[in-house]
Amino acid sequence: MMNFINKVLCHFESCFSRKASFGWFVTITLGLMLRSDKLGITSVIRDLALCPGCYGSMIHFFRSSSWSLENLRLRWFSAVKEYSPLYQEGGFHVLVGDGVKQSKEGRRMPGVKKLFQESENSAKPEYIHGHMFGGLGILAGNERSWACIPLSIRLHDGLQAAREWKDAAVSSSSHVIQMVEDAYQAALTFGDSLLLLDRYFLTVPALERLQSLNSSGDIRMEIVTKAKKSAVAYEKPGPRKSRRGRPPRKGAAVHLKEAFLSRKEEFQDAEIELYGRKESIRYLCLDLLWGQKLYQQLRFVLVEMNGIQSILVSTSLELEPLSVIRLYSYRFRIECTFRELKQQTGAFCYHFWSKHMPKLSYYQKKEEASPLEKVVEEKEHSNILKTVRAIEVHMVLSCAAMGILQSLSILMSGEFSPGQFRYQRTPSKGRVSEAALMAYMRKYFFLFTEKHPELQITQIIRNQQDTSGTYEDSLAS
Repeated sequence: MMNFINKVLCHFESCFSRKASFGWFVTITLGLMLRSDKLGITSVIRDLALCPGCYGSMIHFFRSSSWSLENLRLRWFSAVKEYSPLYQEGGFHVLVGDGVKQSKEGRRMPGVKKLFQESENSAKPEYIHGHMFGGLGILAGNERSWACIPLSIRLHDGLQAAREWKDAAVSSSSHVIQMVEDAYQAALTFGDSLLLLDRYFLTVPALERLQSLNSSGDIRMEIVTKAKKSAVAYEKPGPRKSRRGRPPRKGAAVHLKEAFLSRKEEFQDAEIELYGRKESIRYLCLDLLWGQKLYQQLRFVLVEMNGIQSILVSTSLELEPLSVIRLYSYRFRIECTFRELKQQTGAFCYHFWSKHMPKLSYYQKKEEASPLEKVVEEKEHSNILKTVRAIEVHMVLSCAAMGILQSLSILMSGEFSPGQFRYQRTPSKGRVSEAALMAYMRKYFFLFTEKHPELQITQIIRNQQDTSGTYEDSLAS
């Protein structure tokens, strides 16, 4: 276990030109894997028995500009590709994307805005003030021990007013477009990929951006998603008649919801394993044109299971209908990853703010200027962007911590029983859960460091425990 963690974390050493920066990266990532509470970064100091004087140095690390955040993110992609047991479907890696909203009460946090929640959970309010993230993961393991390893979680909304600021890497694209671009950026590392998305992402701009990205390089990425029941597709246009005018781009309209009744004789019966058990389904595959003024040919798979009707969509016309159905069932794995990031590593429990940020009003009207538009000084711009960077650095380190835990849980499946050290009412028959693995590491981590003093991460942790100097002092040394 320690050797695997050491290999993965040392994979990032080339991202840092200074040993002190790399030392804090290792320390914070390990702290996120061991933390027993989610009360901010101070939990890292408590669980690793660091000196209290390390707090200021640790906070400075998140805002430091001596290393590249984008290089760190790309390095995490290559570490996942090299060390994690990734799943492939017909030669394609399987990426999973979705948005996640996190409520934040800090009024001086950049990027906080009023958000609408589409969730049907009665425990969630209809509107919140918080951050809107775009999350991307990749499937690892197999049907019996799935894991969606988080690759990146980036702020996708709330920062548009800062686009013109100096050194501001803020995209002007929508959340849907940014999700496609993030996935393609990951596909450049992993190779040809399938991207699983929720029905919210089936839009004409997303398909146009996908076409543009696929035509710009040798990497091919396809999307598997879900359509609304009110979706309307079109048949291919018939042969052109000998008359003047532009040839038609589409044929007769097909209301997909009505096809469940009008074409019920064409449906096929099949048995398929979904969500860990065999299910009897009826399905119909149709290749139709979709998208106003786009009219791209897509593969629609109409599925009926236990009285529930769904319309699945694939941009690839080569995927078998049953493969499309099975692949879309894997999309829910990213929801499990979000849950573990929230409950175990505390990825969304950050408290970064800036005194240069104007105070957010919870009763701000649409016509009023956003808080970022009120900031005019260049120094204030720089400090606010450092706070944004701190939030995204925290998310990258949290992704690395969770990804290492998930990879270990797959690789060590069957080697030890979590019931030996942690009570579980319903123990899993597959891989060990992330919570059980964290409990195991909290109990034996310091024993492991005693047994492996030669490992680089052991030396780094001991060095941090022995010093209470500032970040600048450690750089000078």
